[in-house]
Amino acid sequence: MRHTPEFEDPDDNRITSLRLAGRAPWRTTDRTVPYGHVLYAAAGMRWSADAVVARLTALGFTDIERPEGPLPETVDREDALLANEKGRTDDHLGWIGVATPVTLRHLLSAGARAGRSPADVERTLLSFGYRVAGAGHPPLPETPDPRDLLLIRTNARDNEWLERGAEVRPQQVNYVARALGCGPGAAAERLIELGFRLPYTPEPEDERIIGDGHTAVGHILAVARDLDRTPGQIVARLTELGHHVPNGVPDTPEADDFVILSEHLDGRGPWLAVRHVVGVQPRHVLRAALATGRTPEDIAGRLAELGHRLPEHARLPEAADEADIRLLKSLDPDRSLLDDVLLENVLCSASLTGRTPADVAARLKEFGYRLPDEVEYPEIPGSAAARS
Repeated sequence: MRHTPEFEDPDDNRITSLRLAGRAPWRTTDRTVPYGHVLYAAAGMRWSADAVVARLTALGFTDIERPEGPLPETVDREDALLANEKGRTDDHLGWIGVATPVTLRHLLSAGARAGRSPADVERTLLSFGYRVAGAGHPPLPETPDPRDLLLIRTNARDNEWLERGAEVRPQQVNYVARALGCGPGAAAERLIELGFRLPYTPEPEDERIIGDGHTAVGHILAVARDLDRTPGQIVARLTELGHHVPNGVPDTPEADDFVILSEHLDGRGPWLAVRHVVGVQPRHVLRAALATGRTPEDIAGRLAELGHRLPEHARLPEAADEADIRLLKSLDPDRSLLDDVLLENVLCSASLTGRTPADVAARLKEFGYRLPDEVEYPEIPGSAAARS
């Protein structure tokens, strides 16, 4: 029978109110009273949990959820809220049940809301009689970390979560590290503290090995040199850590490799990134040739061995000179040999270099750039052509 209580005793009104406010909405006798409500009522009224159960029973509530074993004598309000999915009492459906073990996800979300460690939340809920999945194997961290909940999230769209004790794939470690903006090493160590297994053991050098450019051959060679390891060992570790490894990593680097693989030709990062579709820029080849005293063809050949190739239709001069470098620099830096060069691009380059548009167009064609055949380019200097 449904019963909406409105008692003369203020305590009875409070204990049967969903929010312990002494007013509607009320708990009704035809519905199960969650154990979380018992705990919260005990905290709010400063009764024992047994006293709350006894009084609710006397008021006609016959279906009261409770765990096996004794109930707590005293309950703190903040402790009781750990049993709520949202950490609040304005949603009476938010209390977790005692029939199924408490998940790691709940421990971490409750701890994040309350600023308490996973171990503290677990101990508190166990003391109330809740069962916790995988309790104590191994012990959870004693320090709080607001990022913990995101660490165990495997799919942001579907709200999928890692189960306690599971083995975590290296790619998952990398995913959560990117999502949190932290290093994969820090993410891996915290996952281990939370009781997860990894197919590798984190090492202090991992952060250096991964770095910001682990997909660049230059980065791998530099890390191998700095850590006194072979490039093959760095490649093997990156693979073990779940990262893509570029092709063309040599067993033994040549003397000029660090120079020609660096974007600024200074032997340091940032390192030249592999551009699988558009290939390496001819300007980089010419600049590297000047920096090393080698021919453009020699530089292009070595870059190809290191995984950086020019498009098939690219053509390079026998020797590099500054005029060609200035010309190629005057183009849009993102323009590749696969992009069409339009009249406005030619006029802009002519204006920047002081050459005639006809000379610019002819030289770009010699490098392999695609220009429309039907366009006639002026023979006057670039600045005058641009004004006309």
